[in-house]
Amino acid sequence: MSLGSSFDNIIINTDNYKHCHYSLYPQGTEYVSSYIESRGGDFPLTMFVGLQAFLRDYLMRPVTLEDIDEAELTCREQGMHFNRENWMGILNDHGGLLPVEIEAVPEGTVLPARNVLVQLINTDPKYFWATSFFETALLRAVWYPTTIGTLSWLCKQVIKEALETTSDNTHLLRHMLHDYGARGVSSQQSAALGGLAHLVNFNQSDTVPGIIAAKKWYNAVDPSNSGPNSEHAGFCAWGRDNEAAAMRNMLETYKENGVALLLTDTYDHENAVKNIIGKELKEDIMNFPGLVGARPDSGDIVEVTADTTEWLMDAFGYETNSKGYKILPPYIRVVQGDGVTFSSLREVYIEMERRGFAADNAIFGMGGGLLQHVNRDTMNFGQKASAVCVNGEWRDIYKQPTGAAFKASKKGRLALKYENGEYETVSRESCPPDENILQPVFRNGQLLKKWDFTELITQSELPVPEAWYHEVIAPMREARGEAVSV
Repeated sequence: MSLGSSFDNIIINTDNYKHCHYSLYPQGTEYVSSYIESRGGDFPLTMFVGLQAFLRDYLMRPVTLEDIDEAELTCREQGMHFNRENWMGILNDHGGLLPVEIEAVPEGTVLPARNVLVQLINTDPKYFWATSFFETALLRAVWYPTTIGTLSWLCKQVIKEALETTSDNTHLLRHMLHDYGARGVSSQQSAALGGLAHLVNFNQSDTVPGIIAAKKWYNAVDPSNSGPNSEHAGFCAWGRDNEAAAMRNMLETYKENGVALLLTDTYDHENAVKNIIGKELKEDIMNFPGLVGARPDSGDIVEVTADTTEWLMDAFGYETNSKGYKILPPYIRVVQGDGVTFSSLREVYIEMERRGFAADNAIFGMGGGLLQHVNRDTMNFGQKASAVCVNGEWRDIYKQPTGAAFKASKKGRLALKYENGEYETVSRESCPPDENILQPVFRNGQLLKKWDFTELITQSELPVPEAWYHEVIAPMREARGEAVSV
């Protein structure tokens, strides 16, 4: 469904209780500085992405008198205090644009968790409360795409490890993981933000909102590839006795496209691979002007992927590459898009390698495992105030709950340094401005830095120490008997 204009109103794009917080600060408060970080969690690092989409879509839109009226009615109906004077001041003093400055690490940057990613502060002391008011929307805009981008980046390292060990075609890396997540997410907006985050790492997607988002908010040009695929409705319509005819029809229909992905689990996957693809349609596939994919869509992903590869080798043969691993002829591959998650992808590669199969025998797609199986706690994202200025005096502030040590927050105005190959969050006073990785990207409704999608890709592919993600690829090396200490 279309959410409509009410959902673009930043005054009500928040938790309702935010409206009563302005009066809880000490008298004389002039500035509030806060920051966003991943406080650890399932992943050891972060790939930062998505802030620019939020800035362009929400914070560059001025608040109007109609927005204020709507917000006041919404709040008062809920029994929540609403300070109309605050928002009329924003409208009259700043043309409806929030008087805040936001600085952030360059989008696409990969760095260890527990480092500052975003820092913001009000620019007008009259509106000190503005810094934290839109935390709900800002944090959501950062944690979700950054979590998806990080998950996708780590999958890329798993695939890279497999290709470098077993394949002669390491150049295929950006083509090895396809986004099939559009139907598995909670909203079209999620598909857009998560989809664009994945495209930083791979140029394969069927999630159209993500493709559009990358183009709309980051000037992406041709960010994705796709090709003719099949679904069960079309194959089932031919009837069980005509499964081979359904596949042959697809091969004929899309021969000019050079790609045809054939579902093999409509009825009996093993029969479809061994007898229909491997025998009845063998000549058609060998003569197809491009790539044919055998696409299992059911069963145990580890066994099914490896078994399907083996059955196709029995039918079409194989070569042994320079690294000693078997590879199918270039016109046939396994395309596995069912049950692919961050964990299962690694297990598939371990099993493929165990059987002596090159990693590039199979191409993968992720759906819900890519775009939906995460939440804010996956990487323990938080936005916390770290410094306030009261009556001209700056104070470092922090939280340190006894029941959750990981929630201890940072103190003071922050900077991010990169020195000797390592990132470190430090006090702003201790870091020369030209050494601070945080860059001003937004001030008082104006975009100060516009990231291009090519910049995000370049930034994400800069070399980083393997120690940052060693725990992710270590099980693959353990499986082949290698020492894994770093």
